[in-house]
Amino acid sequence: MLRFLGSSQGFCDGVSRRNFMQIGTFGAGLTLADMLRGQAAHAATAAAKKQASRSQKAAIMIYLPGGPTHLDMYDPKPNAPVEIRGETKTISTNVNGVQITDLFPLQAKMWDKLAVVRSLIGSNEHSDSTVMTGYSDLLNRVANHPSFGSVVSKVRSAEESAVPPFVSLRGMSRGSEPGFLGIAHRPFAPSGQGNANLKLANGVTSTRLDERKGLLDTFDDTRRDIDATGAMTGLDAYTEKAIEMVTSGTIRKALDNSHEPAANRERYKGVEQFLTARRLIEAGVGCVTLSFGGWDSHGNNFSTMKKQLPMVDKAISSLIQDLHDRGMQDDVVTVMWGEFGRTPKINMGAGRDHWPAAMSALVAGGGLKMGQAVGSTTSNGERPKDSPYTIQQVLATLYSAIGIDPAQTFQNGSGRPMYLLDNRDPVAELIG
Repeated sequence: MLRFLGSSQGFCDGVSRRNFMQIGTFGAGLTLADMLRGQAAHAATAAAKKQASRSQKAAIMIYLPGGPTHLDMYDPKPNAPVEIRGETKTISTNVNGVQITDLFPLQAKMWDKLAVVRSLIGSNEHSDSTVMTGYSDLLNRVANHPSFGSVVSKVRSAEESAVPPFVSLRGMSRGSEPGFLGIAHRPFAPSGQGNANLKLANGVTSTRLDERKGLLDTFDDTRRDIDATGAMTGLDAYTEKAIEMVTSGTIRKALDNSHEPAANRERYKGVEQFLTARRLIEAGVGCVTLSFGGWDSHGNNFSTMKKQLPMVDKAISSLIQDLHDRGMQDDVVTVMWGEFGRTPKINMGAGRDHWPAAMSALVAGGGLKMGQAVGSTTSNGERPKDSPYTIQQVLATLYSAIGIDPAQTFQNGSGRPMYLLDNRDPVAELIG
């Protein structure tokens, strides 16, 4: 078993969250076999199978690690005192009454295709767990609620496909974990050297691959004979699926942006992950997660925003326009958010500190009602003024948008039925 380390993301709490992936090989370089071999022991329930058969919608989840500032992005306060509004300037969108930062001119021109929830209550910790699972990292160390993508994987596990249902372009983290759904529903994480494992190793032909698979089958027959737990059940079927993912080349091709026209690649220059996400969704992946930038702006907040926000604007406008151009806007729901907002009052270092009382989330597509700003915060952006919503309610809305009932239950490791979320009421304004 090889272990590859990805990029390290440092936050103000001093903890470095390093993404990682493990790659199991038997000479063919199969990334997915280990992830898949447990799936037979964790077969989908009849309800999940029924749900999978009628739901082909997908989700793109964009995480802005460190806590992006709501006041300098989607919830500006142009009439607030200078110690609140800072250097942020506003621009009107193409939807009457909605203003956003002037560093988002491309999104402003297409706001009829976008929506923001301004009245969200955030988390009080640095972690993606809250926005990916609906539960804080601290709570989830015990509760083990699954990530959004893992739920998609579970619901679609009955489908026959050479495409993984859940792909994480940001590697692995606690927020990406499948929790009580089981390790079979971890994401495929093709970051770093993992890409090489989507093709046959040097010198390995299809014939040699078949021979090695036969040898693996012999070993597994022996392991199965002495396995009294049933953990080996279904190994052959899911090893076959892993091999099919390698030999079909579908995911390998989707991850290769060179297949895109040069003009399109140029549009995504510097934000290539967003193009890759779109290509993966087109290839049939049910959920793609990615992250962008670092947003823990305790100091020099405004200089950081002037560098990062134009790149976000470029990325989001390109992605959403591409989905519309391909007629995919109703079949793909996109969300972009972080774990909390930032303090309304600027600190002595020209920065903004943690502020879980209020945050914003950008939402697009999925058949939801676009061209609006949902809810509002107080005059200085301190807390929700009306239509307060929780992160779980946004997740419930996203589940519904892709055809997954947020009220359904799954059994945990003890056989106890568990709800995906405690608060399953959707964001009413987005449902329309």
